[in-house]
Parts: sequence; structure tokens; C-alpha cells
Amino acid sequence: MAESGKQPRPGGSNRTETPRNSPNTHKWKCRTCTVVLLSTFVAVVGVLTAVILQNYLQEQAETKKYVELRIGEEGLELFKGYDRDADGYISLAEFEPIVEKLLIEDGMADQVDFGFEEVDVDPAEEILTVEAYFKPLLQETMKKAEETQSSRYATALTGLNDWQEPNQALAAFPVGQFKVFLPDEITPVGKPYTIIKSNLNLFANTLSSNRFYPPRVKHKEVVIHRLLSMLHKRPFVHTRFGPQGTIAVIRAENEKYVDVAFRIHAEFQLNEPPNNPFWFTPGQFVGNIILTKDSSHIQHFSVYVPTNSSLNVDMEWLYGSSETSNMEVDIGFLPQMELKASEPSMQVAVYGENGEIIFQPEHQDSQRKREAIVWDFEISLEEAFKAIEIQFYPFKKIPYLPFEDAFKKADAEKKLVHTILLWGALDDQSC
Repeated sequence: MAESGKQPRPGGSNRTETPRNSPNTHKWKCRTCTVVLLSTFVAVVGVLTAVILQNYLQEQAETKKYVELRIGEEGLELFKGYDRDADGYISLAEFEPIVEKLLIEDGMADQVDFGFEEVDVDPAEEILTVEAYFKPLLQETMKKAEETQSSRYATALTGLNDWQEPNQALAAFPVGQFKVFLPDEITPVGKPYTIIKSNLNLFANTLSSNRFYPPRVKHKEVVIHRLLSMLHKRPFVHTRFGPQGTIAVIRAENEKYVDVAFRIHAEFQLNEPPNNPFWFTPGQFVGNIILTKDSSHIQHFSVYVPTNSSLNVDMEWLYGSSETSNMEVDIGFLPQMELKASEPSMQVAVYGENGEIIFQPEHQDSQRKREAIVWDFEISLEEAFKAIEIQFYPFKKIPYLPFEDAFKKADAEKKLVHTILLWGALDDQSC
């Protein structure tokens, strides 16, 4: 029998009903209200965010269109060229290649124009005609030869693939410009002297690889830059790494003439924005010039990249703006890179604006003949280049012998043999 005051629930259940105003009921209602409020808040915030984002994107699009109209198509293409990662912004690394160009254009760089320094040219001054010869790099000689055919390398090697002929096959130079090959003071036969000094030092022993355009040249650099420009339009007369510069030696002389042997370290930048930089560094340029001591006449001129080694060019290219993590390196063989004059310098006819003859040289045919020169003092060309080589690489003061000769000498002197095995040359920049 049920206790007094308590009635059984229909269906026989004994569960006690929770009163409406109990604390549990209030908790449930509060939770429901909180969920509803949070959902509403999130929805409102989402709508506001969407509206703000839409307005921002619309404003950015309008600003972009406005700026594009202001800078024009050429300006837009220029921006895209330097925005190498195509993210719509010029980063500090992407800005670096623009800096020197901007400084020069603003007149902030203490340098002269690329062309010859302005001087009064004597119409009777002799002219040297220089011819350029070039055969493209044999890409099968590269260590990464198979990889270079993949799409990954397609953009990086654009400049290399496009370089199939010299930039300028023929050029005329006033002979006075070649005075830079003569020493500034009396120098005996066989003693090296500097034409272009190195600008590297203990605190700045490398230059940036994140560049496209050469800095303007000055003084003795001008004619070297002009000559190398015949091969490619972007030569750098100062390499990024040492040894830098141009060194010469008087190989022979008499009362009238000197024969100057010289060696140039220079490199070329083959790519332009938006492609990343690609550096092409021949191991060395060697040459000689025979000219009068007053630099009024040139009997012979030639300069070339030696081909006596199986690898004679170093190549480095970037995959981004970082020089440490995005640099690829390879070496290969270049069959021919040469500049030479097929005839001695000579006077040429000078014509006015209306075709009138201002100057007519005499006996031009006789000027074409090479003079037989007898030297009073001379050393061999090999000795001259050896003296230059030691200036660039002091370690060459120690004799390095071919493999078989080294063992014979070691056996005769009862000494051990120290062997160095290299992939590339140690005494030029093709390593």
C-alpha cells in the first residue's frame, strides 16, 4: 500500500518529477541561452569579417588598377620583372639588384659612363678593327648534363641556351684607348704590373651574386669592358670572387715597340629579370698586344679563353634570392671565346654629314702589312704568363709537376709525393 500523500505515477513508474523551478532547470536554460548567444555572435562576426574582407579586396583591386594605369604597361612589366616570386611585392632581396642601377641613375655613384671617356679624337688617329669569335658551351660536358634537359632547369638556363653567337661580331677602336695596356711607369721586361686592381679585401672578400647589371666602369676598366661587351652584353670586369682584375707583363721590347702579355679575370651575367641570376665565369682570358710605346700604332692584338683544359668555365645560378640555400654550381667546356685583330691598326677615311671627305689616309695598303720586329730584350710567352700566374696565385711559387715527373723527382731527391686530385683547375676560375 502506498504511503500517505504520495500517489503512484501512471504506468507504475516510481521516478520523481523535477520541479519546474528547480536549479537544474535553470542550468539547462542558461546553457541554451549561451549557445544561442555564441552562435549569433559568431554569425555576426563572420558576416562583418566577410564584409570587411570584401571591401578590402575590392579596395585593393581598385588601388591595383589605379596604380597600373598610372605606371602604364611598361612600368607594370618592369615591376613584374623584379618581382621574381610573383607575390605582388618587392622584397628586400628582390630590391637588391635595383639598388646600384638607381644610385647610378640618380648620380649618386662616383663613376663614369660605360662608353669611352669623351676626348677630342684626331681624324688621323689609327683605328684597330677587332673581330669576335664564339662557340657555345658544350652542355654535355656539364656534370648536371642530364638534369639540364629537365623542365626544372629550363628557366635557369634561358640565358645560356640563348647565347649562340657574339654580341657584336666586329668593332672599331681608336688605338689611343689601348694605352691602358702600357705600365704607368718604366717597367723592365718580365716584371708584372696591374691594369685593373682587385676591389676585394679581408673584410669584403666576395661580391653579391644577386645582381643582373654591371656597375658602370671607370678609367682603365672602360676599354676592357668594351672589348668583353663584344662577346656578351653584360660583362663584369670585377668577378664576385678572387682573384680579381687584370695583370700584365712586358714580354719584349725595342726602341719603338713593346709586346705586352696580359691576363683578365672577368665574368658574365646571362639572365635578366624575372629569371634568377646565372653567372658564367671563364677560367681566365689571356692575350697579348704589340703596340708602339706612344700607343699610336698596334701591330697585333688577341685575347681568348684557353681551351687546353677539359673544363674551362664555371657556372653558378640562383633558384631564388637566397645565395646560400638556392645556389646551383657546375662547370663545363667552352670551345671558343676569342677577340682578335686580323690586321694592324690603320688610318681610315673620315666623312662629313653630307658625305664629303674630311680626311683621306695615304698609302693605306702599306699600312696593312705587318712589320718584321726585332726585339732588344725578350722572354718567352710561357715565362710571361708564369709571372702573371704567380701574381694571381702566390701558391704557384711552389712547382707543381705532372704525375710521372713528380715520381722521378721524388725518387731522385728521396722525398715523398703529395698528390692533389681535382675535378677542375686550381689555378684559374673554372673550379
